Amino acid sequence: MRILIFTILFLILTTCCFSQTYISLNPALTNDIGTIAEKANLSFEIGRQWDVFSMGLDIGKTSLGNMHGDDTSTYLEFRPNLNIFQVGKFTNTFTAGIGYIFNSQQSLMTEVTSGIEYALNDKIHFNIYFGQYYYSGRYAASSITFFGVSGMFYFIPSHTKGVLNGKSSPTP
Repeated sequence: MRILIFTILFLILTTCCFSQTYISLNPALTNDIGTIAEKANLSFEIGRQWDVFSMGLDIGKTSLGNMHGDDTSTYLEFRPNLNIFQVGKFTNTFTAGIGYIFNSQQSLMTEVTSGIEYALNDKIHFNIYFGQYYYSGRYAASSITFFGVSGMFYFIPSHTKGVLNGKSSPTP
């Protein structure tokens, strides 16, 4: 029992002491048919970052267009992210997410995204990203590509590094 309690305390302390919390706003456009509002999607993410790895919880809309009937565009997604390579203030990012779209016939959503992040300073980062969403349900499946930008705010200063170069890059 003591080992279990010690392990839980160690994990809590590691999570709190060696990570930083961030929030992010992520607007994007898909290549689907329809108006700009129907092609637009928007999400809000809150997460924690440990060195080159971050884990976020994302809530958003797959379309900002008017819905007839039930809203089938609201989703909740679990988004792990890895900073692959960093040079100066630029970082190459990779995200693979999985989520659930409420009230949708294709309710399972998976995501593969790559991006280029720019650290404006140690608390504000911007990201240009592109990728693909995969939707699936019991009787149908589809996929769609997207392109977007995001703004990220760290509550404590961020000193990121890439997996490949391993150099810490404090941002002024």
